[in-house]
Amino acid sequence: MIMEIVGELINASRKKIRDDIKEKNSKVISKVAKDQYEAGADYIDVNAGIFVGKEKDYMRWLVKTVQETIDAPCCIDSPDPQVIEEAVKVHKGIPMVNSISLEKERYENMITVIKGADMKVIALCMSEKGMPYTKDERMKIADKLVNRLVSNNVAIENIYVDPLVQPIGSGDNLGIEFLNAVEQIHEEFEGIHTICGLSNISYGIPARQFANQTFMIMAITKGLNSAIMNPLDKKMMANIIAAEMLAGKDQFCEKYMNAYREELFNF
Repeated sequence: MIMEIVGELINASRKKIRDDIKEKNSKVISKVAKDQYEAGADYIDVNAGIFVGKEKDYMRWLVKTVQETIDAPCCIDSPDPQVIEEAVKVHKGIPMVNSISLEKERYENMITVIKGADMKVIALCMSEKGMPYTKDERMKIADKLVNRLVSNNVAIENIYVDPLVQPIGSGDNLGIEFLNAVEQIHEEFEGIHTICGLSNISYGIPARQFANQTFMIMAITKGLNSAIMNPLDKKMMANIIAAEMLAGKDQFCEKYMNAYREELFNF
């Protein structure tokens, strides 16, 4: 499966975007959505989480604004099930929801919205014990979470497991433990997807883009097939295309050759 990209740029935690969301500046939000879509994003993440008490209103507006601009689904990014429900009402097509975890309160709140619904679901490897550090800790959470979702009528192909990327500066083995978890998840759950916020790996270290691009290539070789990222990073997008070709995921090198013809490797 070719990598699915979730464009991360319409997020209220980003100062400029926060101001544009607050002012409902549809011209700017539409441009950011269009730029990401044209750069290769399959989903557009929308997040209005900082607007306490007004998140539902802003989320509905974001979904409408994005989908009036481009023909693409949104990744509805909120831990609040009421916000998700309101956003889904105005969403066209099959949305992605970010996210459910094994944390008791979050799981119980989100499962009521997710169960039996036709939506893509990001299943975050997080539990009451906190963040996992090893592959085995991630697998224990993933196993419980996936089985609970399936038992609540969530199709396996709609589940996107996020094994949780942690900053490499916090521990030398955090990168490889994540990568090994991605590989094992695909071995144990046929048809499932893996996803992550990949740029977390470089938090706190210099030359972040370079580290992120390298880590993406490593992750693709382990089976990672979705990522929440900045699709306007041309080198990252080029790395994804080349890595997927070299990993045997691009039949007859078709996507690579098309990218070459379109001069996507010219930086």
